[in-house]
Amino acid sequence: AQKAAVLQSLAERSRLVVDTLNTIPGYKCNPSMGAMYVFPRFDLPQKAIEAAKADNKAPDAFYAFKLLESTGICVIPGSGFGQRPGTYHFRTTILPQKDKIKTMLESIKNFHVKFIKEYS
Repeated sequence: AQKAAVLQSLAERSRLVVDTLNTIPGYKCNPSMGAMYVFPRFDLPQKAIEAAKADNKAPDAFYAFKLLESTGICVIPGSGFGQRPGTYHFRTTILPQKDKIKTMLESIKNFHVKFIKEYS
């Protein structure tokens, strides 16, 4: 019973993360297939890509550092996982409790909107 409850909770959190990330303009997140993390893909404006290169960072790493500096949220840039050239991802966990995940997702959404405005 306890195992079922834990698995049910993880499934709910995974759906919450995927569904919420997919509401962010420029984000596309596939469902987690049994993992405790998701790998959303996101679009970056050319100005952000150029700023990343000027800062000697991969564009998704640049985005991840800006997210960390702005919100305190730490994600792992997808460039470390061998993503296709010209695509940008990060990996984030679904492990925090539901209320903390909701707060995290709201912060990511607000950050992304500001980031896109700044670099468009």
